[in-house]
Amino acid sequence: MHFDLLVRNGTLVTPNGSEAADVGILRGRIAAIGSLSSASAGTVIDATGLHVLPGLIDSHVHLREPGNEAVETIETGTKGAVLGGVACVFDMPNTSPAITDTARLDWKRAHIAGRAWCDMGFYVGAAKSNIAELGSLEAEANVCAIKVFAGSSTGDLLVEDDASLEAVMQGGRRRIAYHSEDEYRLQQRRKMFADGGPHLRHMEWRDVETAFLGTRRLMAIARKTHRRAHILHVSTAEELDYLKDFRDLATVELLVNHLTQVAPEAYETLGGYAVMNPPIRDRRHYEAAWAAIRDGSVDTIGSDHAPHSREAKERPWPATAAGLTGVQTIVPVMLDHVNAGRLTLARLVDLMGAGPARVFGLLRKGRLAAGYDGDLTLVDMRARRRIEAAKMAAPCGWTPFDGTEVQGWPVATVVRGNVVMRDDALVGTPAGRPAIFEETRAG
Repeated sequence: MHFDLLVRNGTLVTPNGSEAADVGILRGRIAAIGSLSSASAGTVIDATGLHVLPGLIDSHVHLREPGNEAVETIETGTKGAVLGGVACVFDMPNTSPAITDTARLDWKRAHIAGRAWCDMGFYVGAAKSNIAELGSLEAEANVCAIKVFAGSSTGDLLVEDDASLEAVMQGGRRRIAYHSEDEYRLQQRRKMFADGGPHLRHMEWRDVETAFLGTRRLMAIARKTHRRAHILHVSTAEELDYLKDFRDLATVELLVNHLTQVAPEAYETLGGYAVMNPPIRDRRHYEAAWAAIRDGSVDTIGSDHAPHSREAKERPWPATAAGLTGVQTIVPVMLDHVNAGRLTLARLVDLMGAGPARVFGLLRKGRLAAGYDGDLTLVDMRARRRIEAAKMAAPCGWTPFDGTEVQGWPVATVVRGNVVMRDDALVGTPAGRPAIFEETRAG
């Protein structure tokens, strides 16, 4: 047997569990898994001492292009992804202009050629002006989902009232992804806080009830319309408990930040660099998030990678830009959690591999299996490293995890058989393609 790429002597995390085996990739697909000692290949990687994971997926990133290339681009964002062990990302639509129609989606699909280092799926934004077209837009090739900002929108991407939300849910059949905060409560509570207060006020303004009320409203309409929902960045114990009664309709995303950072310490240490939506909350919600990981009621973990300039992050609250970088650091931070015993490596693979594939209908990715794309993330679970802002690929040049010591580090990223990262260095040239999903038109 001869392969394009052969990964030998690693410990594979497969649907059968962890096992010592080799992986042979031919013409971009996994062609064989097992003992391949007699095989040859154009490229051979000795993975002795390493774990070989399916190429991990970050299903929630904001790469800021078009419109804000000074802080991030598709090229730099996907560089960060593969440097951090991520082989596929799903990019959000709240750019300038927003991705809300076929023409803008066409631009984005074409634009990634020769720029993206990993494969990409695309969200299409819901706006009150395009509700009638959403059923058609969700069927466009390479679309992972419609994204609805029910609170805290950018530009005209706000669908906050029940009648409009119901109209969105009635116009299609695929799962919809939601930013769930109640816009009316947000606006009402904003009047309670003076400008220039401590950054901890962000958590107090966008309180637990703001998130929980938003989710209750969404699920009531989802139940009425029988429309499947993916609730993004769930941040409260109340929501996590409530959503267990909607598992026939709802899937759940947690963010690495809500699994790692805790208030008030995060705000005291990081100031504006801890401000995000929904906010970092106190230890009760952190513990509830980990309990939900353990009981299986979480489907995906994402970074919500949302770069801003340092100047925007250092403005006085509430003018502080909300959003944190994360696509380059999510894998090492989560590997550190694995080493700390908070979850297993198999559970991490489920949350960043099979989980996103299942939730969004992503084809041929998310598991190590014959016929699947040759996407691999190779990790050294023994490596001890320090996360450094100076090594971030994003032009904004910062990370909320700067200086954090972690155990567990990605040492190679493979996208459809192409080694694109090895030992912290980019390899080759950008060869990312649009990802393929079920229930969409052929790409």
